[in-house]
Amino acid sequence: MSKFTHNDLIILLTAIGVILILSRIISEMGRKFKFPIVMGEIIVGILLGPTILGTINPEFFERVFPKDGTVSVAFDGIVNLSVVLLLFVAGLEVQLPLVLKQGKTAIYTSFFGMIIPFATGFVAAYYFPGLLGQAESGDVFFSIFVGTALSVSALPVIARILMDMNLFKSNIGMLIIASAMFSDLIAWLIFSFLLAMKNSNESMGVWYTILDIIGFGLFMLTIGKKIIDRSLPWIQTKLSWPGGVLSISIGICLLCAAFTEKINIHAILGAFIAGIAFGDSVHLHEKAREIIHQFITNFFAPLFFVSIGLRVNFFQNFDVMVVGVILVLAYFGKVIGATFGAYLGGIKIKNALAVGFGLNARGAMEIILGTLALNAGLISPKIFVALVVMALVTSLTSAPLIRKFYIEPKK
Repeated sequence: MSKFTHNDLIILLTAIGVILILSRIISEMGRKFKFPIVMGEIIVGILLGPTILGTINPEFFERVFPKDGTVSVAFDGIVNLSVVLLLFVAGLEVQLPLVLKQGKTAIYTSFFGMIIPFATGFVAAYYFPGLLGQAESGDVFFSIFVGTALSVSALPVIARILMDMNLFKSNIGMLIIASAMFSDLIAWLIFSFLLAMKNSNESMGVWYTILDIIGFGLFMLTIGKKIIDRSLPWIQTKLSWPGGVLSISIGICLLCAAFTEKINIHAILGAFIAGIAFGDSVHLHEKAREIIHQFITNFFAPLFFVSIGLRVNFFQNFDVMVVGVILVLAYFGKVIGATFGAYLGGIKIKNALAVGFGLNARGAMEIILGTLALNAGLISPKIFVALVVMALVTSLTSAPLIRKFYIEPKK
């Protein structure tokens, strides 16, 4: 059995230190041009990965970021932990009562904003896989994934865009947020079931898994949520601040993630549901929420997003046709679907278009989804690179296009 040596520890600490410092510097430089922070972190990954450093000095790259051995295992463990915690933060942003308050408009927007991009993505992947660089047609798992990937939005990115535009608390802003919450919840459920079905050859095992996750979800969002809600005042006043709430919340997140992983549903779903249970509590102080958010997004998030560039050579796997098809499908499906839904819900056409472009921002969630699919063997590196490019392009164009179509209500 191989041991984690003195030299391994030096390499791991050096790699993490370099990643954190460089990603912060590059991200801060990008903020001056209003680029999302995640873009800076991905750029650092491309610079340190096989695309740049691995091409210029492959020996040094392999020494600092080895593909095999104890350092690689340790780093992969940290990256997997980062994904789990990122989904916990995403869950904290979901407030189910907000979806219900928006009424039929949010339901129409969420439904059509999800079903149309899912259908277009599924049909393209199933019947025309050559356009996406796939050799064989009729791959159901691949087709469901493409449909799901084109359906998801990036709630944290959307919230930040709306805050920057002073639209977060407006009717349009609340509609966009509520619709994004609902579509993200459904998309992650579909993706988790997809991984469970791919990893299980027994249909009975899949049904047990589905029953388990339904039971777990209902428990966490009813009884579990009430227990958390009643415990939080005691945790936040009797335990040391902010260590108490930080330790308890992340501990529960990890236990929920371990449970869903045990029943063959990816750990991310357990973390996501735990985040919803905590985020829905009226007793969770806003300061506590911010501390959890800052801790995870400033330490764990860079490690994950930089690791994306360490896995894939972006130059070798950049296919113009695949990227172009993914971009067209992403804009067409999401914008048309969400705009149609908002219009049916009673929103005027220009503001409905603003809603459509608002929900089109994919950002971090799309990249997380793509990374997990790549690791599970659902997609090729070419599709993965196309999804990363699509996530960045849609995030960058969302705010200008909202601004172009949005009409403020007359006072």
